[in-house]
Amino acid sequence: MSQAVETKQADRLKKLRDLHIKRNEARVNNHQEVVEEDKQMKLPSNWEARQRKAEWLLNDDKLRQEAKEKGQDYNRLKLLNMTAMEADAIDRKKKRQNPDPGFSDYEEATARQYNRMISNMKVDMGAYQRQREKLGKAFYAEANTYLHDKVKDSKEGIDNMVDDLEKQIAKRNKFSRRRTHNDEADIDYINERNMKFNAKLERYYGEHTTQIKQNLERGTAI
Repeated sequence: MSQAVETKQADRLKKLRDLHIKRNEARVNNHQEVVEEDKQMKLPSNWEARQRKAEWLLNDDKLRQEAKEKGQDYNRLKLLNMTAMEADAIDRKKKRQNPDPGFSDYEEATARQYNRMISNMKVDMGAYQRQREKLGKAFYAEANTYLHDKVKDSKEGIDNMVDDLEKQIAKRNKFSRRRTHNDEADIDYINERNMKFNAKLERYYGEHTTQIKQNLERGTAI
């Protein structure tokens, strides 16, 4: 009788230990899921799309290199394996590429300028892959990721940045430069506003009214 009681008690203790183990496992799993969910919430909204694009670029670069080693035209191979629907979708995307919706706010204008600047950049996928392998999880940086002593900018990258900044400055100066005053030009205006209006008329109608203007100046107009 006592042996049966001890056996039943041992079974109950074993079940209790199993429940404790399962509860601890569930607590650990829940904590991991909460941490992962919090990490996903802190990432940009287009993070997954950016990762998919990076993976696609790596794979595309790999296939292009393999085709080059075999002496094949990679662009032709891509077209042979492309369906009509995919080709039509790419064509529609090219037609609506880089739309200019006009100014809405400064944040949107800055984002458009950033996308326009990076659209012409050539990505070194080999260096991208090497850096991703070197940094591991830190490659996809989060808000609290420390990368100050892990990433070193290359001299070529710094030179490219300087060249791009100099081009932006030159373009900005050219766009916003103030027109110099010409002292020898004829004065046919009464104030600055009238001067701008006359310059606009000259730009659009000057070639059609040159003879009339010369006749008026000579006093030979009918």
